[in-house]
Amino acid sequence: DAGIVPYVVTKKTVFKWQEGFWQKMKKVFDADYKAKFAAAGLLKNTGGELQHLISDAATMQIIRWTGGGFGMACHNYDGDMLTDEVAQVHRSPGFITSNLIGKSDDGTLIKEFEASHGTVADLYKAHLRGEETSMNPLGMVVALLGAMEHAAMLQPAHKDEVFRWTGHVREAVYAAFREGRGTRDLCGPKGLTTEQFVDTVLSDLKARMASGECASVYTPPQVEAIAPSRKLSWQYEKVDESAMKKFFEKYDVDRSGEITFD
Repeated sequence: DAGIVPYVVTKKTVFKWQEGFWQKMKKVFDADYKAKFAAAGLLKNTGGELQHLISDAATMQIIRWTGGGFGMACHNYDGDMLTDEVAQVHRSPGFITSNLIGKSDDGTLIKEFEASHGTVADLYKAHLRGEETSMNPLGMVVALLGAMEHAAMLQPAHKDEVFRWTGHVREAVYAAFREGRGTRDLCGPKGLTTEQFVDTVLSDLKARMASGECASVYTPPQVEAIAPSRKLSWQYEKVDESAMKKFFEKYDVDRSGEITFD
């Protein structure tokens, strides 16, 4: 449904125990998902098959494939490495959250949410010393909200109220970073301290909750793409414009300003 090209990442050339993971993933994919992915055109660039990536290659491709549209399934160890890399490229490990999903014997979903691996021990110790800190809590907040929403699904007596609150918290936190009211890892030296960030989110949250409405997901305004002028090219001064115009007019036989195969 998400329209992503699937990959499985391991280091099975060294860690032989990962071979079984790849084989199981391939078996399940081929039996239950391959036809659907192929029909959606998501395997056309992978030879029509689920592709395996050595973790070394995955760390390079995850930087090169800037257009997105791909997903990587891997063991926890490799996942830690890849998510750390992506987060750091976007300037902060505070982005990372982790969801572990399973099923109980009766089929009930079990979900564990956490702010992935990286800790804030250094910032906490600085706080205890009375020093100023600027901690990005995004990964922790998203994990906590996910846990609350899952709990509300399991015991839905107050589900609507829980989801209304978590929705507004999520949007208030996102808005703070989007509007330049974030912590210093993303906003630079002018970013807020830990306490200032909490205060600004709380102020926004109170206003959102007071509206009586449910949270709405922010939609960025449509901006018309403007192609950069070709005159910005570093070799533009070497182009003979009159010769190019004469060449173009030779093939623009109907003087429409276009060259086509018609």
